[in-house]
Parts: sequence; C-alpha cells; structure tokens
Amino acid sequence: MIREPGLSVRLKLTLSYAAFLMVAGGVLLAIVWVFLLRYVPNGPITGPGPFVPNRGDLIRAFAPAAVWALLFLLAFGLLGGWFLAGRMLAPLRRITEATRLAAGGSLSHRIELEGADDEFRELADSFDAMLARLEAHVAEQRRFAANASHELRTPLAITRTLLDVARSDPDRDVDELIERLRIVNARAIGLTEALLVLSRADQRSFRREPVDLSLIAEEAAEALLPLAEARGTTLRTHGTVAPAYGSPALLLQLVSNLVHNAIVHNLPHGGTVDLVTTVQADAAEIVVENTGEKLSPQLVSTLTEPFQRGSERVRTDDHAGVGLGLAIVRSIADAHGGTLSIAPRPDGGLRVTVRLPQQG
Repeated sequence: MIREPGLSVRLKLTLSYAAFLMVAGGVLLAIVWVFLLRYVPNGPITGPGPFVPNRGDLIRAFAPAAVWALLFLLAFGLLGGWFLAGRMLAPLRRITEATRLAAGGSLSHRIELEGADDEFRELADSFDAMLARLEAHVAEQRRFAANASHELRTPLAITRTLLDVARSDPDRDVDELIERLRIVNARAIGLTEALLVLSRADQRSFRREPVDLSLIAEEAAEALLPLAEARGTTLRTHGTVAPAYGSPALLLQLVSNLVHNAIVHNLPHGGTVDLVTTVQADAAEIVVENTGEKLSPQLVSTLTEPFQRGSERVRTDDHAGVGLGLAIVRSIADAHGGTLSIAPRPDGGLRVTVRLPQQG
C-alpha cells in the first residue's frame, strides 16, 4: 500500500521539544504579567524623587526582551530537540536496520544493544530472541523438508525397482511382489498421514474442548493392545482422572504415538509399558515408561527431531514407523501450550512425560 510521505519521528520530536519550550516561556511571561505588571498603575506616576515608570513604560521595555527570549527558546528548542531526538532514536535506527536485514533473508544478524535496561533495550533483546527462534525454526524446517523429501523418495524408488525387476523376470512370484508392494505402499501412506498431522499441529488449526487424559490413555492402550500382545509386551494403564483442554483427536494421536513407540522400541520378549495419568498443580500429566535398550542422553536429546529413531537397528516390519512419532508428540504438546520431557531410564528404555494445561 502506497502511503503519503510525512514528517519523520525525529522532526516531530524536535518540533514537540521546541513547542514545549515556547509554551513554557509563554507561561512564564504570563506569570510575570499576572503577578507583577498588573499591580503597576497604567497612568502617569508623580511624586518626589526620580522618574517612576508606569505599566506602559514597563511593557514597552519588556516586550522586545520577551520577544527575543521567545526567539532564543525557539532556536534552542529546535537545535537541542534535533540533537536529543537523534540520540534518543539511535537505538531505533539499529533495530530498523536489523529488521531490513531480516526481511532480506539474513536471520543471523543480532542487534546486541548495549546500555541501560530501558524500553529500547527490551525491544532490541526481544527482537534478538525472535530472530534466534526464527533462525532455528527455519533451519529446522529446511532439515525437515530435506528429510521428508528423502523419506518420501525412498518408497517410490523401492516400488520402481520392484516393478522393474518383476517386469524383467519371467519367473516372478506375483504374490510376493504384491505383498512387498503393499508393505512399501503402507509405509508411504503412513509417512504422508504423519506429515499431515504434524502440519496440522504446527498450524494449530483445531478446536479445543475439555478432555480427560485418563480416558484417552485407555482408548490408546486398548487400540494398541493387540500389537503389544503380538510382541510379548505387557501394557499397563493406571492413574487418576486428568482433565485437560485441547483437541481430543490430536491428544489421542499424541498418546497413541507414545504408546506405539514404547511397544516397538522395547525388549524382544518380556518387555513392559506403563501408562500413568496424574494431576500436578494446574496441569494434567501423562507419563509413558517402557523397558528396552539403554540409551545415551545425547541420543535421547535428538529423538524429537523429525525422522530420528531411538535405535540404530534397522527395522523392516510393518510397525517400524517413519521417524515422526515423537516429533508429532512435541508439536501437539507445543500447540496445546504443554511441555514434553524425555529421559533415559537407568535400566534401559525411556520415561516420557507430557504436561498439558487444564484450561485453554
């Protein structure tokens, strides 16, 4: 939108300073008039002694000096106001320059304003913090886009390879080919759906309503119980009513992802998964603990990154996942104003805690 040119802030402040001095000078002259000159007679004053000036004489002598004083205040106000406004607006110019650099794509620039802790310093520090978060977010999105394109390209490349091999092999096993294509296609569909859920959570485009995390935990455990039984894993749910506020569908996705990861990344036989819901202060809390391999804190710190998996083993079954489980959990928790914390258990496995506000 094209706007008409106007006065700069520095010029407006300068005129304001000068106007203030002029008004102050005028008020001072008015006080002199009210409290001094009005008590001096206006007519001739006669009496013994030297000449005594009347009110007219004083006005004729005082008026030129008052005019010169007002002109001096005007000039002093303009020059001093211009200088002071420049000093006051210097931090704002640095912030404006940083904004232009950020608009041009340079997110690594920081203002780093020095000086006392005033409004400009607070604004500059807030802008630096925003740039840091924005730079980290853009870098994460670039990594995510690169990883997503790689992950999506993999099943397509496998499908093409299977079809090329089958076309050149006259003795191909059609049933085996169909089964392998089904597995690859299921992985591609799962990845696409996970990306859609992640995008929806990041955009926070969902309705919020009161929910009970204990009921959601029971629903997720019931849905994943066959998977746990097939892997020889004991799935246990217990806890108290945990009221929260959010999207039931997304929170069910959050809990399901946690339980699914806890089942898949577990001991080969005899593993356990504990699902506990509690209320802590003003937040509802859900904790998922599982047995499994011992994980280093360095590896645990990367598990919420997209396409990161909690084990170096290569899984080839239908439940291997696409590496977005905990990334989706983190995005859903953030979208609800909650927190996600992950810690390795001393005996192996993980303890994942999600805290959600009870009010929107």
